[in-house]
This record gives sequence, C-alpha cells and structure tokens, in this order.
Amino acid sequence: MAEAHRHHASAATPEATNVARHGHSGAAGHGYHHAAMIADFRRRLWVSLALTPPILLLSPMIQHWLGLADALAFPGSPWVLFGLSSVVFVYGGWPFLVGMLRELRARRPGMMTLIGLAILVAYAFSTAVVLGLRGEVLYWELATLIDVMLLGHWIEMRSVMGAATALEQLVRLLPATAERVRPDGETEEVPVASLAPGDRVLVRPGQKVPIDGVIVKGRSSFDQSLLTGESRPVERDEGQEVVGGAINGEGAVTVEVRKTGDQTYLAQVVDMVREAQATRSRSQDLADRAAQWLTYVAVTGGAVTLGAWLLSGAAFDFALERMVTVMVIACPHALGLAVPLVVAVSTTLTARNGLLIRNRAAFERARALDTVIFDKTGTLTEGRFGVTDAVPFGGLAPDEVLRWAAALESQSEHPIAQGVVAAASERGLDVPGVEGFRNIPGRGAEARVDGRDVKVVSPGYLRDAGLTVGDANVGRLAAQGKTVVYLLLDDRPAGAIALADVVRPQSAEAVRRLREMGIRSMMLTGDAKAVAETVAGELGLDDFFAEVLPQDKARKVREVKAAGSRVAMIGDGVNDAPALLEADLGIAIGAGTDVAAASADVVLVRSDPMDVFAILRLARATYAKMVQNLLWATGYNAVALPLAAGIAYPWGIVLSPAVGAALMSASTVIVALNARLLARTGPATP
Repeated sequence: MAEAHRHHASAATPEATNVARHGHSGAAGHGYHHAAMIADFRRRLWVSLALTPPILLLSPMIQHWLGLADALAFPGSPWVLFGLSSVVFVYGGWPFLVGMLRELRARRPGMMTLIGLAILVAYAFSTAVVLGLRGEVLYWELATLIDVMLLGHWIEMRSVMGAATALEQLVRLLPATAERVRPDGETEEVPVASLAPGDRVLVRPGQKVPIDGVIVKGRSSFDQSLLTGESRPVERDEGQEVVGGAINGEGAVTVEVRKTGDQTYLAQVVDMVREAQATRSRSQDLADRAAQWLTYVAVTGGAVTLGAWLLSGAAFDFALERMVTVMVIACPHALGLAVPLVVAVSTTLTARNGLLIRNRAAFERARALDTVIFDKTGTLTEGRFGVTDAVPFGGLAPDEVLRWAAALESQSEHPIAQGVVAAASERGLDVPGVEGFRNIPGRGAEARVDGRDVKVVSPGYLRDAGLTVGDANVGRLAAQGKTVVYLLLDDRPAGAIALADVVRPQSAEAVRRLREMGIRSMMLTGDAKAVAETVAGELGLDDFFAEVLPQDKARKVREVKAAGSRVAMIGDGVNDAPALLEADLGIAIGAGTDVAAASADVVLVRSDPMDVFAILRLARATYAKMVQNLLWATGYNAVALPLAAGIAYPWGIVLSPAVGAALMSASTVIVALNARLLARTGPATP
C-alpha cells in the first residue's frame, strides 16, 4: 500500500498540471478517485465491523472465555461462522489479497504480501478445521485482524490524501472562466483555456485573476498569500504584472494576457512540485531497501517460528498463530510511509509559502550546510539606489537638502534621481515646482526652483568649478563607497546626499538567524571593497568577496568548498547561474513570477532573505522527521518481532494476531501524525 500511495501521489501531478493550463476537470476527477478509494475502504471496514460481533460470539474459544459455550451453541453454528468469516475474508480482505498478488508479480514482496499471507493462512487453517482438521478455528482473529488493518489503512489514506491533493488546492486558485474584453468595450465570459496572449480581461473587485498578465487599466491591491506566502496585499498599477490566482482587492482592473499554458506562474509551481515529488531521495531509497529486507525477514521468521514451536511440541494451531502474529507485526507499513509522508508534507508546505523545491536530494543535503554565500545586489540589497544620508551645509536642515534636490530630480529618469525622489516621498516632503530643467552632461542637472538656481552635481563638477567642501562627514561617506552628489543653491554648496544600494530590512535578521543555526554568512559582489565592507559590517557578515566578476563567482564558491565547507549559494538565478550550480545547494531568490530558474535547486518567490533561513530550517526539520519516523518504524519491529514469535511465552506474554495488527497500525498512525507535525516547524518565517 505504501507503494500504491506513492503511485497515486505522483499520478496526481500531471492532471494537476493539466488543470493549471486548461481548467478544473482533471483535478476534480483525480480528487474523486482518491475520495472513492477512501470511501471503498470505509465501506469494507463497516461491513467487516458489522459481521465481527457474531463471528466472535460463534467462535468456540470466545464462547469458552465468556462461559457461554452451551448457551450460544446450536446445530450448524460452525457453518454459519464459516459463512460470515468468508464474507469478511473476501470482501474485507480483498484489497490485501490483490495487493499481495501485485507485489508477487512485480517480484517486490512487501507489506501487502505479509498481510495477505497472514489472513490467507488464518482463513485456510480455520476452514480446514471446520472441514475436520484437528485444532481451533482462528476466524475471530482473522476478522479482528482485517478490521484493524482496514481501519489503519483508512486513517493512513486520509492522511496521505491530505498531502497528495495539495496540487489540486493550488490549481483551484484559478477561476474556470474569465471576462474577456471585446474590441467594442463589452465583456464576454469565456473559458480560461481559450485565452491567448494579447487578450484583455476585466477583473472586478473580489475576483481572482484568471491568468498571468500586465495591468493596462486601473489600479488595485492583490492578495497573493496563497501563491507566494506574502502576508500583506501588494499594490499594482498600470504597467505592472499580476499573476493568475491572486485575489483582486478594491479596484476593477483590465489585464492584458502575457502568459498562457505552462508559462504561467501557477503552472510552473505545479511542475516544480511534481518534479520534487518525483525525485527520489537517499532516505527514501534506504527506507525501501529496509522494507524489502524486512519482508524477507518476516517470511523467514514466520517459517522459523512455526517450525520451532512445532519441534518444541506445541500444538499446530498455537504454532500457526505465532507465525501469523510474526507476519502481521513485521509488516513494514510504517517504514514504507516514514519518508514519503514527510516529503509530501514539506513539499506542499513550501509551495504554499513561495519556497519551491526543484531538487529533493539537494534540499535533503541542505541539513548539513555550514556556509551561505549571498550575492549582494538584488539579494541582500534591493538593487536600487536609496538615500542613506543627507548632510547640510550652512544651516539647512537635512530634510531641506533633500527637498530642494528632489524638486530638481523629479524631472530626471536617472537612477540617482529616482532614489532622491523616492526618499523625499517616503519622508512626506512637499516638493516645489520646477522651471527650465536641463541636464549637465556627465555632471548632473540644474533648474529654477522657487526662484532660485538649483543644481545637483557630481564631485567632478565641484572640482572643475573650483568649489571645495571641507565637511568631514562627506569624506567619511565617500570612504564607505557610497555615491555622493552635491546640492548647489545659487552656485554655492548647500549640502550633500549620499546614496547606496538599499539593504533589505530583512537581511540583518536573516544573517543573525543563520548564525544561531551555526551557519556562516558570506557575500559575493562586483562592487568595490569599500562598498562591500560597509554592507558586510552593517549586516554582521562573517566574510565577503569584493570586485568579483560574474564569471569568477563559481570559482569563489569552489574555493570556499575546497576549505571544507558545505555551501549554499543564493543569487538571482540568472547571472549567478554558474555559482548556483557549483554550490551544494543553489537558491534563486526574488524570482517573482519568473520561477523557471533552471540552475537553482530551490526557488524563493519573494525577495526576502529571511526565506533563506526558513528553507534551511525546514530542511533540518524535514530530515529530523525522517529520522524520527525511520527509527520508530524499525525500532518498533525490532522489539515486537521477538514478542510475536513467543519469546516471552514463559512469562505469560503472548501476542495474538489481532493485538499485533493493532500495535502495527498504531505505529503507522504515529508515523503519519508525526509527519503532519512538520507543518508546525516551518517554513513560515518567525
């Protein structure tokens, strides 16, 4: 059944992918299939449970225990017992018998083989007794064994279904229809599958965006929490992208379709989850080998147990009961589910939070990492100029310096100008109007603002104009590698503004959290040493490499690995591709809607360095859950097998097949619940 569960989980994904591209029918069909399987086990369980009380009351051993042998005996009762037990054996035991045949045909005996053999032997022996063989019938144990096994499988399938249908939950984020805008401005309802690039769709407040595109009319906020894990709605204006599945907020927008089919964000997420679920990890291979060997041990142990008790003079029915118990307890059910359930939970958990695992084996290795190397621009920083300091000269306030400069720079598209304007906007400064704006080629810009001549210029302009600034703060800022521009009012220096690549607010916290995990943080950058040193000091990095060309980043990663470190490289997945491939774990951060970073093992949708900490913490938690489950499953068998064989018989401890089945199913349920507890440990950043 463990193999069957894995088959069904993986089989879900192509249909889920199809739904992401074409609609809901595939997901609905697959969900119905899983629900039908669970309903089938439930029906078999209820029928078996209903027939079990009369089977118990008609069993001679139970009658003897209850002291009701004379009261419950009647002519033909053995045949009634045989008939009821046959129904339970055939109807209730059918899934196990079919599973046994399937495993034997594949020459891969496993858990179903053990259960099938146990109930087959018990039924055959009991039927032989009814037909005249000396001994006690085991129908009551057969019925209770099947009851417990059906109950355990039903619970397990419900747990597995919760993980296997996660992709269906993802694809349900897409609406089935969209309001396409016709050339005459009217709208028409069409299937999402019929949309093509260039089509325009109207998304009303509260509706889901049907497909990836760009806003061409309107402005609104969008809830992407179910797609990327972002807790707050994100603002989107004309010219900005939106992704299919996001929920529109307060304003109606018109979206032009840009991506369809497998190019859409959601389809790529589904594909990544499918790839991760299909990737076999080393832990899974170990569990499968252990399960197969345990099958051989169980069959051999059952035969040896039967022979040993017979040689010791025990009755055949007692020896047979010991053999059946050994086979039941040895079922590697918990072992077979120990790793797949953890993998399913972690994969779907990360996908819902914008942490997409592409390579399961590499993710598993992440537990042993001790060094993280960040690319600076766009990873630890936002990749845009931002104002870090405003230094006034001659009595102006810092905000006044920024206000005059922002008025002038509001007319420019230069990155420095945009950074100055953004800083003034963030501080809520009232920026005056501008007249006569013009660029000073290679030196800055000038204009008339409130009747004064205003210039924002480079240090080179000051040198050429013979102007000097003796403020020590300006020299300190320049020494840190920051870009410094000067404000001139009526050709007199009035202040200086320092700009630098804006460090993300979450970067320092991410570095601190990684250090708490025992992981060193380093940085790679093509910037000058002064710039790198400033950022490294601000974030508390353990080391940095400055003035590194893109083609040399992979070499730096190799050097760190050669020193004995296990390294994760975090970059944007494009110009950092060689370094991402070179690292033990490549993480593409801030991929946004473009999740096809083929060089990365893990793709982080958000541009949040805290997600690096989250994914590494989850890797360790996932491995810990795998180890816990494997230890529980194998440890349980190591203790239970000798008891099942009757080693404690001299002390009056005897495990019946029914008790063995109950203990085995309890072990399986514990493993399933333990895997589900993984959701409490990650990956949401604290």
